[in-house]
Amino acid sequence: MSAPALLLLIGLLYIVLFGGLSLLRREGLSSQFAIEALIITGVASGMAAFTNISIHPVLFLIVLYLITMRSRVLVDSGNLFARRGDFRRAEAIYRLANLLWPDRTGRLIVKVNQTTASLQQGLLDEAIASFQDILQSAKSGYLGVKYEAAVHYNLGVAYRRKGLETQAVREFNAAIDTWPASEYARQAEIALSKKPAKK
Repeated sequence: MSAPALLLLIGLLYIVLFGGLSLLRREGLSSQFAIEALIITGVASGMAAFTNISIHPVLFLIVLYLITMRSRVLVDSGNLFARRGDFRRAEAIYRLANLLWPDRTGRLIVKVNQTTASLQQGLLDEAIASFQDILQSAKSGYLGVKYEAAVHYNLGVAYRRKGLETQAVREFNAAIDTWPASEYARQAEIALSKKPAKK
């Protein structure tokens, strides 16, 4: 198989595989993702066909992944800083992820993680409002079950910290219903088994 044809095949398989995974995660199909991946694949295949430039298939796949998944890669980096308590740096990375034209799912994922960082900093009212807004946006079908379960769980945590136990229980149960096998469902079950702290 020629190098341009191999790159074209890799690019198309990448689109089908990641598009299929998005459907399995209930994130919907992202036309932006498909278009970006097609453009990158076309450029790489064209360069391999019409120039003396040799593009290694593994390098091509890495570049394709980093460009099309840029917001998610940055969110993961921001989360590392947030876990260490460096919220200023985490927020800067989340802002950068939003500036790099993420698709609808990417924007929601950035917002989920920004809001979780707000919760970790004790900004309860801000976190509650933002989590509620994310759940409204999720009705359009662009937030996968993992993130929806995370939002319900974290919203439950925020409500519990505010002393709103009825709302907290509702959100913990929603996390369990959304994705029963997830870590968030497990944490929600633990939270439901504990009595809330007295104020």
